[in-house]
Amino acid sequence: MLLLADTHLGIDLPLRPRVERRRRGPDFFRNFELALAPALDGQVDLVVHGGDLLYRSRVRRQLVLDALEPLKRVADVGVPVVLVPGNHERSRIPFPLLASHAGVHIFQRPETVRLEIAGLRVALAGFPCRRTDVASAFGSLVDRTDHHTQPADVKLLCLHQTVEGAQVGPVGFTFRRGHDVIPGSSIPDGFAAVLAGHIHRSQVLQRDLRGRRLAAPVLYPGSIERTSFAERYEPKGFLTLRVEPSVDGGRLSGWRFHQLPARPMFGLEVDPGSLADVSVEEWLERRLAELPADSIVHLRWVDSRAGVAVPPAAELRALAPASMSIELRRRSPARR
Repeated sequence: MLLLADTHLGIDLPLRPRVERRRRGPDFFRNFELALAPALDGQVDLVVHGGDLLYRSRVRRQLVLDALEPLKRVADVGVPVVLVPGNHERSRIPFPLLASHAGVHIFQRPETVRLEIAGLRVALAGFPCRRTDVASAFGSLVDRTDHHTQPADVKLLCLHQTVEGAQVGPVGFTFRRGHDVIPGSSIPDGFAAVLAGHIHRSQVLQRDLRGRRLAAPVLYPGSIERTSFAERYEPKGFLTLRVEPSVDGGRLSGWRFHQLPARPMFGLEVDPGSLADVSVEEWLERRLAELPADSIVHLRWVDSRAGVAVPPAAELRALAPASMSIELRRRSPARR
């Protein structure tokens, strides 16, 4: 089985770009294709997408077609695809008729998808992303999937939510409680695993914050590319996992993280006041040349010398290889 999530297709991919520069949109589509390659090669028998297929809900029709086409190719080779609408899609996939395919199953409401895979009865319960008060509504949402009434050798719960103990960011911020955080104690019995999206760092939760074992492990594959500078140190990829049948919903017997070629991110602080014998342009050109040619570079311009104007973004990009992505941010120096 293959689990991916948070593909955010369409980000930085304008239909009619006003500025000629390297866009990040193709990076996300490239890694999407790479993540699905094992399914097309016959290495897995089920694909679950944990949500945020798209980068937002209001998108052009062609983007939805482009995003669904790789999933339909997977379904065409006989590998079923199950998709959870995420918060970026506002809990629904736009232009739903475009997703019509016997092998593509999208949670439109709390429900259970029943499949027969490799001679096993597999039941996948799930619901679209709940954007408010999921902590209090979670039990009811799971019950409304009617998973209790579905006979199966393996049961899986599919979510696009935050579960207690999940970590994000460069300092490892831990979600502990809140209306949008599912308590670990609320994970129900009867599932082999919880397959989840929404958290961009790949991780597997097996215990709550008190050290008690969860009723089922929660697997986050993470996003397939770095969507923000806060993710610059995180490897990106997808998960494959193995489950075994049992009378109580099955058991997760193993998983593996597969890393994708996410582009490297770097930050450079540009302070004209600290440069004595070299121009900003010369200094910046030299520093950019030291970085990998496909880097995503955040330039932080510090206003520490009065009268020094920030060059236009086009001029800054001209100092870098065309294969780089340059983003400019301006801040005032810290007061001492």
